[in-house]
Amino acid sequence: MKKVFLFVCVIGLGILFSCSDTIVNENKPDQSVNAPAISGYFKKRVLIEDYTGTWCGNCTRVAYAIDQVNEQTDKAVVVAIHNGNDPYSFDGIAPLKNLILPNSPLALPVSRLNRMNVWTFPEPTNTQDALNLTGNNTTLGLAMNSSISNGTIDLDVNMKFLEDFSDLKLVVYLLEDKLIYPQRNYTDYYNAVNPINDYEHNHVLRNALTNILGDDLNGTTHGTTITKHFTLPIPTSVTNPSNISFVAFITGSDNKSLNARASKANENQAFEINP
Repeated sequence: MKKVFLFVCVIGLGILFSCSDTIVNENKPDQSVNAPAISGYFKKRVLIEDYTGTWCGNCTRVAYAIDQVNEQTDKAVVVAIHNGNDPYSFDGIAPLKNLILPNSPLALPVSRLNRMNVWTFPEPTNTQDALNLTGNNTTLGLAMNSSISNGTIDLDVNMKFLEDFSDLKLVVYLLEDKLIYPQRNYTDYYNAVNPINDYEHNHVLRNALTNILGDDLNGTTHGTTITKHFTLPIPTSVTNPSNISFVAFITGSDNKSLNARASKANENQAFEINP
């Protein structure tokens, strides 16, 4: 966060009337999707949470929309949250369901952008909904470093703040990619094949390393860097540890994601700072 300080001192008759009053003008960067990158700020990514199931024949509509988003930007972070009678069902979905649909059943497909924004139906023709939530300039950055050895995962989530924040929460997911399992398909997407026998399921949520609604963050002030460390055994739900990946994102008081980052296992990331 860039700050401009104006100090006003009035001196008369040898008396210093005021030198303690400080007027602070805070200049925030343009975070809109088409704003040019400004040196010193962070890349802004959109979080896509896809509530899905291998049994859900209409869920391929959202999957296809995600494919289209990924063809148009490298700033999308995707999580597939399986539920129902599904080999990849995530048991801890209830808090999320109660957050996004507190008085309604979770009738799939359901998708959310930055956790709380409804993706306009039909999603494949409304990819701009997701693209509009990306950008080149934000004041919150994330970077992850991880290692997997001898059945143990060590993960550092680094967060840096360029303005004063409050009421933030960190969510960290463990995902698995390259899971091959038949996918029902009642749509015309993917050549209208039903089922898609060799469908590759990616970004599948396997474990939440924090509370799924987020752990409170403290000390989120301008110029600070915070690191949260996680150590855990590889979850028994994971089929192939070499296909593990991670997602970290930070939410505000409205539960919306402010920025997100994905990372492969054994990757050491730097903050995505504009040169």
